[in-house]
Amino acid sequence: MIIKLKNGKIYDPKHSKDGVIQDIYIRDGRIIAKPSDSEKISQTYDLTGKVVMAGAIDMHSHIGGGKVNIARMMLPEFQESKSYTEPEAHICTPSCSHNTTPNTTDAGFRYIEMGYTAAFEPAILPINARQAHLEMGDTPMIDKGGYAMLGSDDYLLRMLAAKKDQKAINDYVAWTLHASQAIGIKVVNPGGISAFKFNQRKLDLDENNKFYQVTPREILKSLSRAVHELGVAKPLHVHCNNLGAAGNFQTTLGTMGASDGLPMHLTHIQFHSYGTEGDKKFSSAAAQISEALNKNKHITADVGQILFGQTVTASGDSMVQHMNAKHGNPKKSVIMDIECDAGCGVVPFKYRDQNYVNALQWAIGLEIFLSAEDPWRIFLTTDHPNGAPFTSYPHLIRLLMDKSFRNEAFAKLNLDAQAMSNLTSLDREYSLYEIAIMTRAGAAKLIGLNDRGHLGVGGGADITVYTDQPDREAMFAKPDYVFKDGQLVVRDGNIVKVTWGATHTTKPEFDIGVEKDLKDYFDKYHTIQMDNIKISDDEISNDGRGSVIVHKN
Repeated sequence: MIIKLKNGKIYDPKHSKDGVIQDIYIRDGRIIAKPSDSEKISQTYDLTGKVVMAGAIDMHSHIGGGKVNIARMMLPEFQESKSYTEPEAHICTPSCSHNTTPNTTDAGFRYIEMGYTAAFEPAILPINARQAHLEMGDTPMIDKGGYAMLGSDDYLLRMLAAKKDQKAINDYVAWTLHASQAIGIKVVNPGGISAFKFNQRKLDLDENNKFYQVTPREILKSLSRAVHELGVAKPLHVHCNNLGAAGNFQTTLGTMGASDGLPMHLTHIQFHSYGTEGDKKFSSAAAQISEALNKNKHITADVGQILFGQTVTASGDSMVQHMNAKHGNPKKSVIMDIECDAGCGVVPFKYRDQNYVNALQWAIGLEIFLSAEDPWRIFLTTDHPNGAPFTSYPHLIRLLMDKSFRNEAFAKLNLDAQAMSNLTSLDREYSLYEIAIMTRAGAAKLIGLNDRGHLGVGGGADITVYTDQPDREAMFAKPDYVFKDGQLVVRDGNIVKVTWGATHTTKPEFDIGVEKDLKDYFDKYHTIQMDNIKISDDEISNDGRGSVIVHKN
């Protein structure tokens, strides 16, 4: 069976196609070259005047794992399950609280309805990876994957304290990727989650964890080197120290140099771009951060844009979440320890446009977006659900593409915050081509998904079709068609077929001898045996819900 998509306006940055009119052919879930005249076209879609992009990829979204489930259980008032047969209810404003903590089914449906065909959980704790994969496996429609958390785990910190060689660290990192079925490595507040357990309330980049006598810089250097030497495509995913603290931009600037020039990805960088200027001692450092991002070509970043309305912050950074618990709205919080590996903090929060700090946070994120010179190294995220629900992406895209709309929103902000921002002086408006880079081609390249994020021959047929219209929020909220692996799954914003995506992983080679010491460690310190944290391919693809795709290094 061959499907033809004819006369569409193609935006495919991987192949430098910027609004090129071109036909696309699909067979067996793949994009193929134009078939011979003797081959029969089974179905044709006339896309004249339509915008055609690859399926969008959310490279940082908390859709699986313990903290997400805690948020769901803690906030039943934010749960409003909607059947996919009620399409008009799904176009959300940024303040849609029912999408703050969507269940697994709703998460998959909301993503595919916007034209997203993949999302990656950025913080899978290895000890809890099975539960994360079960949640992601219960999420329909989209491909999934995750980044395994290291950097505050007792085993790695013991290795660094003992001055173990890099080869030993590489083997441990590779073993972790295999065991947790992850596609990348994440570090959250390097060493800080551990330091919090020893009553440290902050940890700077070159400050020792007082128990292990190891600094965050040492952690970052060893992990970024391990990821690079193992050949993992996805650079080390870094949640910097001192998230949310005034003056933390200095930590962020220092972190950019901590990998000694090796690739490194800084996540939700908006939360790490704060200065101390002005009467309120809280200011935008977006200019300094943007200048450094533009200069340091080995650094990529996603923004973690905040948008106004109710959400919930859910993070492995228990140190920061403990400090933020007093700001919870509603007044609830969960701060917990997880085995010897990490922690977890869940605090609901409501961002307000008349709150000085919130308003400036909103502006800082947009300043970073608009000042980034290379759209291949900046990524569109809200750190779902921390900055805003992922359902607000169409609204964020309009803010980036429409200066007048952006300035109108800015004019409604807290006046003191307006005075501390240069946002209105930034005239840039993102193009459709740049949006396709940030949300498709760039994300696929960063993670190492060679057959996704583009519309070239041989690529997976994840394709989204939009009606080109001036209101970019309306345009990106409701695609005309979405194809997942060559199957039509959305028509006019309505789901017409339920399907299950794949799980993307990477499995670099390592010395199996690493398991001898690991087994002894698990037997002595953990509540489960080492072999029991390993997740098999069969567990992920159980009940026919997708498959495991291993990306070669």
